[in-house]
Amino acid sequence: MGINGIGTAGYSLTEGRFCEEHGKQENRCYEKYDRDPAVRRRYGRAWKRIRGRYAVKHPFCEECQRKGLLRPVEEVHHKLPLAEKVTGRKTYKDGITCLCIIS
Repeated sequence: MGINGIGTAGYSLTEGRFCEEHGKQENRCYEKYDRDPAVRRRYGRAWKRIRGRYAVKHPFCEECQRKGLLRPVEEVHHKLPLAEKVTGRKTYKDGITCLCIIS
């Protein structure tokens, strides 16, 4: 029995909204049906390739490195939102950074 006598159907309670298995399923549904198509295009195959290459070259969180810590990279982020047009950038690398979840 789960909390207040409600059964959990064989799944453990989690701290987040979904367990790992159902979180992936929910994310797939969101990507397919709820995400804005313009955003989906921006984060397509090209972005995944750029993100992967950048993370390989920068394996540690850049914010933590400035503080003298070495934490593995978990996410690659844009320094400024993609919607903002920024002039003077030489390459895409000038506009992205590697971060861990803690920073």
